[in-house]
Amino acid sequence: MAVPGTLVLWRAVFAALGVLMVGTLVYTCATDGSPFRPELLTPWMTATLVDFYVNVIAISAWVIYKEANWISSAIWVVLLVCFGSATTCAYIVKKLFEVTPAGPTQDPLDLLLLRQGNLSQRKCSCVIIGRIVFSILGIFMAAVVTYTVITDGLPFRKDLLTPWMAATLIDFYINVFAISVWVAHKESTWISTVIWICLLICFGSITTCGYIVIQLFQVSYQDPIYHVLLNSHSKYGITTAP
Repeated sequence: MAVPGTLVLWRAVFAALGVLMVGTLVYTCATDGSPFRPELLTPWMTATLVDFYVNVIAISAWVIYKEANWISSAIWVVLLVCFGSATTCAYIVKKLFEVTPAGPTQDPLDLLLLRQGNLSQRKCSCVIIGRIVFSILGIFMAAVVTYTVITDGLPFRKDLLTPWMAATLIDFYINVFAISVWVAHKESTWISTVIWICLLICFGSITTCGYIVIQLFQVSYQDPIYHVLLNSHSKYGITTAP
């Protein structure tokens, strides 16, 4: 069967973003040295790293759901922590190559988001924990940003844009792009999609946590987990006609 054009497009997009991030890391290491230097940890760099890793936690939760065993989950999570969005892109590209739509009515993103296997066996048994964890993370990130603004001023200063801060921001926004793809796929209107993506760009993981908590409150703990991941027109990875 021919591979749908959208599937090829998403593979190309995330492969290109992964290559961009690897190139950025190599270039920044070559021109600015190791990132493991105390002088790099300015207040806003610290806040940006916290913001970055809260998003990594959200992506890791999806990876853990997707993987069939804890060993592969642990390996991918460690890679996410160490290599950030380069790993995000590699994981998504790998999963996109495993996607095999059975027909034109199947959306490749549905199959990407879903876990392989019997969907009915994966319940939202941890939905309450998810609500609590991401609520705490969102509040924590909001507190970090507020504290940093009060103690170090606004982040829109030229002196803050060091080579490693620029690399961290690229890393951060590639992950934001991946999360935005999910948000755009899940939202039912372009207006709500644009609003949420703008909030993701402006407020980062605060918006990520807020969006996840909202989605978790829209399902019962007895509902299958794919109700959180898919849009309202999707079921069992098959997109139904509106």
